[in-house]
Amino acid sequence: MFSSIIEWDNLWLAYHKAAKGKRGKASTARFEYRVADRLLQLQNELRSHTYKPGAYTHFVIHEPKRRKISAAPFRDRVVHHALCNIIEPLFEQRFIADSYANRVGKGTHRAVDRLQQFARRYRYVLRMDIVQHFASIDHRILRQSITRVVKDKETLWLVDVILASGAGVLADEYDMVYFPGDDLLAAVRPRGLPIGNLTSQFWSNVYLNRLDWFVIHALKCPAYLRYVDDFALFANSKKQLWQWKQAIVRFLQILRLTVHANEAQVQMVEAGIRWLGFVVYPNHRRLKKHNVINFRRRLLRNLDRYWSGQITFAAFDASVQGWINHVRHADTWGLRTKVLANIRL
Repeated sequence: MFSSIIEWDNLWLAYHKAAKGKRGKASTARFEYRVADRLLQLQNELRSHTYKPGAYTHFVIHEPKRRKISAAPFRDRVVHHALCNIIEPLFEQRFIADSYANRVGKGTHRAVDRLQQFARRYRYVLRMDIVQHFASIDHRILRQSITRVVKDKETLWLVDVILASGAGVLADEYDMVYFPGDDLLAAVRPRGLPIGNLTSQFWSNVYLNRLDWFVIHALKCPAYLRYVDDFALFANSKKQLWQWKQAIVRFLQILRLTVHANEAQVQMVEAGIRWLGFVVYPNHRRLKKHNVINFRRRLLRNLDRYWSGQITFAAFDASVQGWINHVRHADTWGLRTKVLANIRL
């Protein structure tokens, strides 16, 4: 397995994946200068187990909510792609069909479509999300999930190197939680995956795959889906959903995770389900208000940048088209017309 990870063709493919959409950045350009030499050096470091990840660059975004993003150096992103190219297919066949984040052929809009399908078939929904998800992921538990599938020692060495590089990156984003049986040493357990790494997104699915199968097989929930740390269960019985909620809270203790308990309420689907930036009803969809507010601010900011020559018209147009392509998955024709009506170029 490790020889497949470090072979030239896989590293070359990983480089192209890492560079996609990033060729205008200085870090990408530096790597592309003498790219063959840099990939050979990376290959030798991996083969000799002397590879060491570089330092992360951190910044904070506030849309749709405040998050600390940790960007790895470009050469490390190449390694992340090289690893995932080989091991991700092994896990993909073990994931449930209704897990939609960071998977080929899935994504946000398909998750919204699936949620609405369930809303048309059931009367009640229980939507839950995990507190400080990426900051809470326990390295020991994650590695146990990985070693159930990956047995190659050299591949596990690379997994450990990448995991260790992200330990503590989100320490200031994590509020310590003690679980049954913990002692004071629980506070120093390695935890946290850098938001922004390809491996973090993939390992999040690996980590929560146990939850997915618990809900489907142990609870026998017929209608369940998950997108990263947001998940929803449907039923025609409110009592059943409340029982499932308590069972999930207990199960997540095994994974050292907690949910926003006060926000996890059983409701009628006809009241509208807040889901991935939309409010989904059985027969129509609305856009969340903050999405509109944030776009208006971004639109005016980018318009000023265009008039001052900081960005091209193509860049300005791309930002508008990107928003339109997202919100057209809801009933937003009148909203789009109103938001864009006063823009003059």
